[in-house]
Amino acid sequence: MKPFEIAIPQSDIDDLHRRLDQTRWPSEPAGASWAQGTPRQRLRELVARWRDFDWRERERRLNKIPQFVTEIDGTPLHFLHVRSPNANAEPLLLTHGWPTTCFAFEEMIEPLSRDFHLVIPSVPGFGFSGPTTELGWTIPRVAGVVAELMRRLGYDRYLAHGYDFGAMLTRQLGMRDEVKAIHVNQIFSAGVTQETADMTVDAERRSVEKAYRYEFEQFGYVSMQSTRPQSVAHALTDSPVAQLEWIEWAFHTWSDPEIGVPLDALLTNASIFWFTRTAGSSARYYQEGDETWGELEPMSATPTSVAVFPHDVGVPIRRMAERNHTIVRWTEMPRGGHFAALEVPELMVAELREAFLL
Repeated sequence: MKPFEIAIPQSDIDDLHRRLDQTRWPSEPAGASWAQGTPRQRLRELVARWRDFDWRERERRLNKIPQFVTEIDGTPLHFLHVRSPNANAEPLLLTHGWPTTCFAFEEMIEPLSRDFHLVIPSVPGFGFSGPTTELGWTIPRVAGVVAELMRRLGYDRYLAHGYDFGAMLTRQLGMRDEVKAIHVNQIFSAGVTQETADMTVDAERRSVEKAYRYEFEQFGYVSMQSTRPQSVAHALTDSPVAQLEWIEWAFHTWSDPEIGVPLDALLTNASIFWFTRTAGSSARYYQEGDETWGELEPMSATPTSVAVFPHDVGVPIRRMAERNHTIVRWTEMPRGGHFAALEVPELMVAELREAFLL
């Protein structure tokens, strides 16, 4: 394991600025809305803010977090490792999802590190772990990589939390003996359909409605990334505006409209994807890594806590989750959406403390 420091070449920053300055804007029909993608005026405003974004200042801030890199299963693995001042603290693994990076947990690190030793990897193919260079990256394979990281760090027993892809990864890790308990924000196999729902129950009715909207209004990015990830890679690796729009659409669509994802976090996230050229390798998980998305996984005896955020992309139902999970805590959160670590970090910190410290 080696210490890691972010140091983007100035030539890459200059190239980003040049490309932003030379953007070719498409036409936009009258009446266009988010249903067609990120509106042009909104994206123009974001591009202007990105052009003025002080990456060097952001780099200095991120480099204050202890970072390391190692090689596992033939691929580089970048991770944050923040030890608690409490020597007896429990190790806690945090894993992110798409389209974010390990720095989605940035605002949670300081308060959580009072109680936990934190390990926050960049999932292979994301961020500073760099693009994966071969096919075959699936949830079980990534779980093996992350479990090996924890072993190398000397953590024989640990807790784990994740959201989005990280929730599926955390669930997979929970099948291992060394994982004491898990916390997730989503259980994708725990939704209901028109046929299985009790439509007199508000949560089940919302679960059906959200699933319908996701499938018929929001599924375009999944279709592209699960069938033509290299097409996505060519577009997003060559055009920073395309990369920014791809992320902004998800942040806008799946977050709490009263809160949203902070601008600084959006631009940091887009910058990391752009500089590391990981649009394609992160997209490939939709073709290879999400092979169990929505399917009923094997029974897990690991104590499992779930936080359900009202503006998330889907609504898991407890009775469905209990078919194959040992649910010990189920919390209906008062606000927040799919990217809770970015939207409501203070709620996530309190939730994880209550789930793991009581």
